[in-house]
Amino acid sequence: QVQLVESGGGLVQAGGSLRLSCAASERTVRSYAMGWFRQAPGKEREFVAAISWKAGITDYADSVKGRFTISGENAKNTEYLQMNSLKPEDTAVYYCAADFKGDSYIPSWDSWGQGTQVIVSS
Repeated sequence: QVQLVESGGGLVQAGGSLRLSCAASERTVRSYAMGWFRQAPGKEREFVAAISWKAGITDYADSVKGRFTISGENAKNTEYLQMNSLKPEDTAVYYCAADFKGDSYIPSWDSWGQGTQVIVSS
């Protein structure tokens, strides 16, 4: 199984910015889509953003539209999440995910990272 490693989390004040990165351990297996999810304390994991090279689109949760930007390099199996205008409610563990099967235009997230903590102080 391909491993994903996130980096870039940390502590930031409200209104600040952070950039998360995710890299896959394998470059010989191409991903069809990569995404970001987050889980706040006491809450379920939720979708944040995704980039699909199979479908040629990006997608965002309504709560982050206009503030977060997802990008990536398909050939390198890497993705990034630029987070601007951060709010305390963005505090969570952020997880990278990838679809290496590409069976559908709807990604099946078959690989996950260990997560990186983002804390936004008010």
